[in-house]
Amino acid sequence: MKTLISVSALILVAACASHTPYGPANSSGAAGYESQKIETGRYRVSYTDKDANRSHDMALLRAAEITMQDGHDWFEITGGYTDQDDARSGSRTSVSVGGSTGSRGYSGVGVGVGFGIPVGSSGGSVTTVIDIVTGDNPKPDRPSVYDAMSVDINLRGNAP
Repeated sequence: MKTLISVSALILVAACASHTPYGPANSSGAAGYESQKIETGRYRVSYTDKDANRSHDMALLRAAEITMQDGHDWFEITGGYTDQDDARSGSRTSVSVGGSTGSRGYSGVGVGVGFGIPVGSSGGSVTTVIDIVTGDNPKPDRPSVYDAMSVDINLRGNAP
């Protein structure tokens, strides 16, 4: 019994601690980033993850990467939204009642109570979408403008 509890606890901790590695999404809606060039210096960036904060941070990181790849210094968020999947997350409980009749006329009734803990991919996903414009220094003094190199340095450590 101790072994079963230990193994269950280990699986739960491993599932909670793991994230999909930072990188491009394998398909539309899958975990990871997607980027689309709208016009010169203007992009739409999205990142899908199970965690809303990580989704936002990794979308910013991808915006910083695009900005630096284009040889620019800063980006401004001009619009965006967050979309959360409707999949239920969290624990679930259930109650069920069943009955049967055996071959010798015996009958039985049973009641069961279940409690589920989601592990792995049972929760919903969050997609952060941001529209950005890139530019060169001097950086405008607005709260929606980010220094690409600073964002890259500060968020790179959060990308497994």
